[in-house]
Formats: sequence, C-alpha cells, structure tokens
Amino acid sequence: MTGVLLELDLTRGVLETPPASPLAAFRARHLPTLRELVSALRKGSRDDSVLGLVAHLGGPALSLAQVQDLREAVADFRASGKPAVAWTESFGEVGGGTVPYYLATAFDEIWLQPSGDLGITGVSVQATFIRGALDKAGLIPQFGKRREYKTAVDTFTEKEMTGPGREMAARLAESAYEQIVEGIAVRRGLEPARVKELVDSAPLAAEAGRETGLVDKLGYRSDVYDALRKGLGEFEPLLAERYVRRGPRTLDEVRKALPWPQKPVVAVIRISGGITVGRNSGGGPLGGPGSGSDTVGAALRAMAQDDKVKAVVLRVDSPGGSYVASDAIRHEVLRLRATGRPVIASMGSVAASGGYFVAMPADVVVAQPGTITGSIGVFTGKGVVRDALGRLGISQQAVSEGENARMYSAQEEFSPEQWERLEETLDRIYTDFVAKAAQDRGLAEAELEALARGRVWTGADAHAHKLVDELGGFEHALRLACNRAGLDRDNIALAAAPHRNLLDRLRPPTTTEDLAATSKSPFTTHGLTTTIYKALGLPPTGLLTMPTTWSIS
Repeated sequence: MTGVLLELDLTRGVLETPPASPLAAFRARHLPTLRELVSALRKGSRDDSVLGLVAHLGGPALSLAQVQDLREAVADFRASGKPAVAWTESFGEVGGGTVPYYLATAFDEIWLQPSGDLGITGVSVQATFIRGALDKAGLIPQFGKRREYKTAVDTFTEKEMTGPGREMAARLAESAYEQIVEGIAVRRGLEPARVKELVDSAPLAAEAGRETGLVDKLGYRSDVYDALRKGLGEFEPLLAERYVRRGPRTLDEVRKALPWPQKPVVAVIRISGGITVGRNSGGGPLGGPGSGSDTVGAALRAMAQDDKVKAVVLRVDSPGGSYVASDAIRHEVLRLRATGRPVIASMGSVAASGGYFVAMPADVVVAQPGTITGSIGVFTGKGVVRDALGRLGISQQAVSEGENARMYSAQEEFSPEQWERLEETLDRIYTDFVAKAAQDRGLAEAELEALARGRVWTGADAHAHKLVDELGGFEHALRLACNRAGLDRDNIALAAAPHRNLLDRLRPPTTTEDLAATSKSPFTTHGLTTTIYKALGLPPTGLLTMPTTWSIS
C-alpha cells in the first residue's frame, strides 16, 4: 500500500476562520484554515499511512502568531519520528523573508532554490500617517483618546510617530525579534549572537546560506521530491487540508466517526474581525467578517444551556470595536463561567482593545508570543469634511432641535461644551475598562492602569505582565479546557458555535434568540460602507479599537 506524503502549501495564504457567507466561502474555497492544518499534522503524526511532511513556503505573509501555531504543530509531527522538510524558491526575493524562514526552522531540513535569496533582514514595525493628506484635502480630524499609547488617532492627527508611539513600536519590534532569533538559534544549533550577525549580513545568496548552516540543501522542487522518494519510497502526495477533510478509510476511523457512544463536547466560539452591536457579518464583497454581540451572546447562552457541552474555547482574533458590544459579550462569558464550565480564551494573531476586553474574563487566557494584544484604552471623535466637500462645490444644510443634535456631524467642529462631554465619555469608558480588566486579571487597579494606557503588547510581554496566563496556540488552549473539565483530549467532540446549517438558515426565526444566532446577509452594504469609510481616512466604528495597524515584517 502506497503511503501518504502530507503537503503544506502556504503560498496561497491561510484563513483564521472559515468564511461565513456563501460568496466569501466560494472565493476562499481552496484556502485552508489554520485549524485544519494544525489538525492535519496532529492526525498525521499518529497515522501509520502518513510517511512524512513537505511544506512549500512563500506567498502571502502569515502573522507571527500563525507561524508559531504552525511551528508547534510541526514540532509535534516531528516527535513521531517522521521527517518534515521545508522548501522555497526564495526567502524574500526582495526582502521580507525573516518570518517565513523562522517557520522553516521548525522542519528537519530546509531546501532553497539555488537562485534564491535568504532575505532574513530583521523585523520592522511600520505605521502610516495621513495627517498631511487630510490637511491638503481640507478634512479636519477631531479625536480624543485615553491614554498616550492609544495611537489609533495618531494616524489622522499626526504626521509622524509620537514619543510614546515610537517607544511602543520599538518594543514590539524588539520582542518579535527576540522570539525569532531564539527560535532560529535553537533549531539551527547556533548562538543567538551568531544569528544576529547573520541577520545583519543578510540578504544572503543561497550558497552563502548553505555555507553558514542556515540552509541544508540547494535544489528545485523536483529535487526535493526526488530526495523524499529516495528516503521514503513511493508515496501519494496529499494536501494537508484534503487529508483532514476526507472521510474515514479504516475500521478504526469509522468507529471514531460514529455518533455513538456520545462523546463529551467542547465548544469553540469564534470572535473574528471587528466587534459590533448586532449580528455577525459574514463579509461582503468588499468587507471582512465581523462579530456581533447578538450572535456571539446567543452562542454563549446556548452553550451554557447545553448539558453536553463540558468546556468552551473562546477563539479571539479581533482588533476590537464597539465598547457596548464588547461589554455585552464579556457579560455572557462571565455568565457561562458561572455554570461551572471552564472557559479558555485562545488569542489568534490579534486580540486587542475590544478583542482583549472579551478574552480577559476567561478562566485562562492563552496567547502566542507573537500575538498582538493589550491596547486597554479608548478613542473617539470625527473627521470634519465640510471644507473638503466645499472644495468640490458640495455643501450641506440642516435644521436641528437640541443643543447637541449635530454633535457628531461631519460638517462642523465640536463646540467647547461638546468637547468637554466627549472627554467625560472617554474618562468614563477608560475607567470602566481598567476596573474590569483589573477584576478579571486579579490585579490592583493601579497596577493594571500602568499596563493599560492604550499600550499594545506582544503576547510574550503580555504574559510577563500577567495580562495573559499562558503561551501557546489553539491546541494548547484546547488541552487546557479538557484538563480542567476532566476530559480526554482524544475522546471529545468539537462543536463550532455560532453555527447554523443551511436548513436552519432557511427556517423563519421564532424568537429573538433565533434571530440573534443568524448572520447578516452577505449582500448588505456593510462591507462597502466600511471600505469607503477607511478610504476617507476615518477610523472604523467603535471606541475599543486597536491603535495604528502595526505591520510586522
């Protein structure tokens, strides 16, 4: 019987969560999810028919946290004694090869095309500022924030990094660099100082990479597969996601797939994208997925009422959003915990601001060292477009009753009294965020406030400051959930929530809970309006949104 060679093709990108809308699902039909890839490696490590693993690296950049999830999965696969080989045409043909190479070092062997480069040039944290463009367009930014590290508004109000913003960015880069250097040094048998020397001398030609011990062999794809056939014999190549999706092929797999005896359930509730009031958004043609407090809250309540559910993993990959929506979700997490079921928060690439708000009340908060988290702060405001539209010959007039009826109009600036009210709102929300974070994390408010101030942390630094309990990926969080519930990790059923099959979606709702559990229509203008809003240089809706989108490369 011919064995199977698992293939990881990371050149296409990896999804954090399956698309919720039919249109988005069709567009992403050939893309694997991170969880599928991790599950495939876990399953393959125990399957005698799986002979080894080969990965093609390159393509769309993965986040540092996603790479760390995959590194852990590869390490578990290698522990079974089966070979794991990574290959690429180039680690960054024109730079940007540091994070992909960090992933490659998790494998037994690294192959590089002879004409390729080893572009491990380091880590850069980049922010964009558009104040100059807004000035030229005649758009007046008016924003308030709490506190100095809440740099989301700096994108619109500044032309360069502020002192606190630069300090925060420097530490993000330093922390990410420390993690990468250590990972490379351990796997390649080099001293960290030597790794830093090689990074500073990069980009390196392929031959130089081989001579320095960073690369094992030079060759093309055909050379890699020929070498694998020589070592493993004949095999059937099979994409990892196809392997994990295929039906049972042995009597043991059939037995495990049977619905009886009924297994205890661990529910996985996902919070992805921006957090808003209302229902989940599956992502329209121009917008990504979003998590609504109605939908997530309904899922949490359903899990609390289901006796088959023994534990819950809350998977958060969100930069935040609405304050009241985040607070509503946090309330439901606490209600679920009150039933005695363990709730473990697993942070993805980003769990910041509102994303941190919904994760912090869990029994245990787990993040990867490279996760972007924290951002305990708040901002609000508006962009006044009156002058910008006037230059185009567009004007608006309004008749209003009430002193503050036009407070948030984009046609006029805040009055001194309105600005005072805005400042009061910022103080109230920030005080509430800090108090609840201190309560959830078991820290004194003064200690928590010193870690807050809108500052973004890597997961490693957040762990050191007790904002995060443990470091690891989704699988680690799942094991914790099982251990706390007294379950065998290998004898559970995973249930995704919120999840409604096609028949459920077609049935008319009978209660508001049914309505809450549905997603918004994928054909709404939500994605379009969000895209236009961003194109105008305005922040997304929500007071608890992460600062400037940091690009780590």
